[in-house]
Amino acid sequence: MAKLQNRFHVSAAEVAEQDVHPMIVIDVVSIVPHNAMADSLMDEISKFIEKNCEAEILDKIREIR
Repeated sequence: MAKLQNRFHVSAAEVAEQDVHPMIVIDVVSIVPHNAMADSLMDEISKFIEKNCEAEILDKIREIR
């Protein structure tokens, strides 16, 4: 979490499945000026996680407010 927060200047927290060892659910939140920047940031974060963790991203959900 700290690496995500420091590298991308986002808020990140483990929000579900905390008692299930092989699974982790992370919420990442950021405020950006437009949708294109949100798409780019999500792609960069996904690549960072896949490169630096022994994790497989199963799903990504994006919410815009």
